[in-house]
Amino acid sequence: MKILPALLASLLLATGNTAMSQTPQTPPAPAAPATDDPYLWLEDVTGERALAWVRERNAASRRVLEAEPGFVSTRDRIRGILDSKDKIPQITRRGGWFYNLWQDAKNPRGLWRRTTLAEFRKAEPAWETVLDLDALGKAEGENWVWAGATVLGPDYRHALVELSRGGADAAVVREFDTVDKKFVAGGFSLPEAKSSVSWETDRNTVLVGTNFGPGSLTDAGYPRIVKRWQRGQPLAQAVTLFEGQKTDVGAWISVDRAPGFERTVFTRAIDFYRSEQFLLQGTQLLKLPKPDDATASFWREHVFMELRSDWTVAGRTWPRGSLLVADAKAFVAGQAAWQALFTPTATRSLAGFSSTASRLVLNVLDNVASRLEEWTPSATGWTRREVAAPHPGTLSVQPLHDDLLKTDPLAEQMLLSYTDFLTPGSLMLATAGRDGLETLKSRPPFFDTTGMRVEQRFATSRDGTRVPYFVVWPKGATADGRNPTLLYGYGGFEVAEVPFYSGSFGSSWLEKGGVFVLANIRGGGEFGPAWHQAAVKLNKQKSYDDFAAVAEDLVAAKITRPAQLGIMGGSNGGLLVGAVMLQRPELFGAVVCQVPLLDMKRYHLLLAGASWMGEYGNPDDPVEWAAMAKYSPYQNVKPGQQLPALLLITSTRDDRVHPGHARKMAARLIEYGYSPLYYENIEGGHGGAADNGQRADMSALEFSFLWRTLKRR
Repeated sequence: MKILPALLASLLLATGNTAMSQTPQTPPAPAAPATDDPYLWLEDVTGERALAWVRERNAASRRVLEAEPGFVSTRDRIRGILDSKDKIPQITRRGGWFYNLWQDAKNPRGLWRRTTLAEFRKAEPAWETVLDLDALGKAEGENWVWAGATVLGPDYRHALVELSRGGADAAVVREFDTVDKKFVAGGFSLPEAKSSVSWETDRNTVLVGTNFGPGSLTDAGYPRIVKRWQRGQPLAQAVTLFEGQKTDVGAWISVDRAPGFERTVFTRAIDFYRSEQFLLQGTQLLKLPKPDDATASFWREHVFMELRSDWTVAGRTWPRGSLLVADAKAFVAGQAAWQALFTPTATRSLAGFSSTASRLVLNVLDNVASRLEEWTPSATGWTRREVAAPHPGTLSVQPLHDDLLKTDPLAEQMLLSYTDFLTPGSLMLATAGRDGLETLKSRPPFFDTTGMRVEQRFATSRDGTRVPYFVVWPKGATADGRNPTLLYGYGGFEVAEVPFYSGSFGSSWLEKGGVFVLANIRGGGEFGPAWHQAAVKLNKQKSYDDFAAVAEDLVAAKITRPAQLGIMGGSNGGLLVGAVMLQRPELFGAVVCQVPLLDMKRYHLLLAGASWMGEYGNPDDPVEWAAMAKYSPYQNVKPGQQLPALLLITSTRDDRVHPGHARKMAARLIEYGYSPLYYENIEGGHGGAADNGQRADMSALEFSFLWRTLKRR
């Protein structure tokens, strides 16, 4: 599981499990004592003293931000966009049905519903409700948030539904009948945990990784044991199939039930980037012959290898970032003959790949813009074809083929989504091997883009690296050095920041005259593994140097000036903006720091933090801590600095990045005489909000803060 940018979780939304136990999982107690930390008590997530402090800070911040002119109208407009019936429903095929989770003002937690492709083509499709989350939560006295469903094909009747309390990563699992539209009495169920579940061969067998009791979880809180669980069998009697180690990130399951190519693969995630994979053969586990930092995946008779480091095999060296293919049987036998389907360049990287019935579809980033290509296997090798699709924005691909259906009318079809900063999203139907796209749905514009424009620019970082960034100009803006400007960045976990359309952001920032900037700094995945690996562990500072270089370039180009330059980032991006705020305070006028990591001395002791040591390093290692100590925001706050205005945003129910990071940072700043604003949503998980009402409210607080601080003077 990645640490995802909170900005996109909240702004792109203009657009899983029932514990039979109704008692929420007990929040973790504070980690090991830190005698030099006077605010350790704020790590007690639901402690009375800590929550009293949260409520006091929330009230003080709301008084300030709600008093800003336009707060209510901004919140209401964002809520209207998020709830709009004109959003494109995000659909997932399951047999003859297309499922969607729909949230609006009437159904804030959502309807899990379905329709047919024929209906979906209509302007007003007829949807059939399968599960009403709001009604369920009311009936059971729970604040359920949808966390997903694993549905068993080919009939797609039985589902393992995941439900989260308040939006946390931990969820409960309950078996659900999509025909009877009710939970199965006596069916499979798991209490609240960060579980991994998959149907194995039929509806009576499930593979499960969960909290089986003491010793069954990794240090990061994810399952390290996978068991086979039979219907009617007590969970304690389930048979262990696979075990990882306590220091791993976790153990994961992949089940392929395609007739003739049935495979079960277990993955032991050693850290975020290294893994061991094992193929289940009868009762035996066969370790797959791959580099630790590569990922192997099967498709029918083929196996693919994604490389994160250069790999020399059979006398040939393949560069990191490549996608290789070989015969699956030969690979398992250790005799694979590899062929490259993709090799990176300085500007091209592989964003992902998927398959129709007969073709592989690659999604390639070319200078941070999407291009698609198809690869077709034959007896004589693989042939390549470029797919004609919109450019230069962001494309996503969702093949519709279902291996479990004997006859599949959608075998070669796929859904393509396209968007960019000024183009509302569209959903198109494509057929592999053919040109031409059928537009199924298009979003209406949620803000007026007349006179707006986008440009891609490059800044030069401290070590001479060229760092790209996008500038979205509002109508009438000129390079006069006085534009309110918001710079967003992430720079971690090989996550690429790509162009996106947000009605909320467009209406609340761009349309009101703000410039938006998206930075593509190292640590991200815009240019593949090399771009990411240049800024991890001992070199993490390069992410912050890149971000500062973009800020300096914005000022030098007279796009803005420091007093009117705001920065925003969430999760790893929260660490980013927290670090540069303290390193280069003279560059910025405002900082929005969302669901952040900030205490790098203790991050590995808090919730899922131990799983990120592959990105940041181990604070208990003196050499690695020496690097982290230079940028860790909590340890670098000093009294008497001239710091930009700061808004810290987090969530009590974030069980990925501990809210203690933001709480302690705010407390330390206040102790040293600063006046940060702080807001903590009680629900919301790592996304910060659990429904559209909460998303709109939090976004309005952020925009209120930005405009009161950065408005044109």
